[in-house]
Amino acid sequence: MSIKKLSIVIPAYNEAKTIHRILNKVGEVTLIDGIEKEIIIVNDCSTDETEVVLAQYATDHPQLGLQIFHHEINKGKGAALHTGIAKATGDVLIIQDADLEYDPNEFNILLKPIVDGFADVVYGSRFMGGKPHRILFFWHSIGNKFLTFLSNMFSNLNLTDMETCYKMFRSDILKSIQLKEKRFGFEPEVTQKVAQIPKIRIYEVGISYYGRTFEEGKKINWKDGFHAIYCILRYGLFK
Repeated sequence: MSIKKLSIVIPAYNEAKTIHRILNKVGEVTLIDGIEKEIIIVNDCSTDETEVVLAQYATDHPQLGLQIFHHEINKGKGAALHTGIAKATGDVLIIQDADLEYDPNEFNILLKPIVDGFADVVYGSRFMGGKPHRILFFWHSIGNKFLTFLSNMFSNLNLTDMETCYKMFRSDILKSIQLKEKRFGFEPEVTQKVAQIPKIRIYEVGISYYGRTFEEGKKINWKDGFHAIYCILRYGLFK
């Protein structure tokens, strides 16, 4: 597949302390085959200084051509992704969290199976390969693996990390999917719906993971885990 542009969609909610650091990393990445970057940030009605920080960063780094969109009310990560996906014009799209848990230097690892013509969708797994992983919560990792197992049961995939942030899609495929989930239900919903596309080619590659604690700003909690189960059943059973 000939790829000219990668759209990088960054949902942001109260990330004033770290958003500039992840944008620095994204800006420094050189993509394979001379692929151009399109950086789309969706500020989901942050209550901290995220909006101000983004405006200043865009002024200071005009060469990045940042596209910044704001929600007037807080709608959730999924809703921010819906906005970013709709605005994207790249041939391929990847989701990048605004924190520092994932390394943009690994975009090329996910791009390669698509560029080489093998994949339509690539997931970056935190649970495979020899990349560094911060050691954090036992029950959180068990929860992730359980959700992946349950998701695989209904999607008939053999993913190792359904809940990963790093998901890369051919844009035409992602835009063809009607997405409904407004919060963290995006992950299981998009996985079930992608798996239902005839002849879809899904790959998985190992990535690094620099996880953060709740004190450091991690937002997902046990309630989101239960909603993920609901989403797997809803979108896996009722196709």
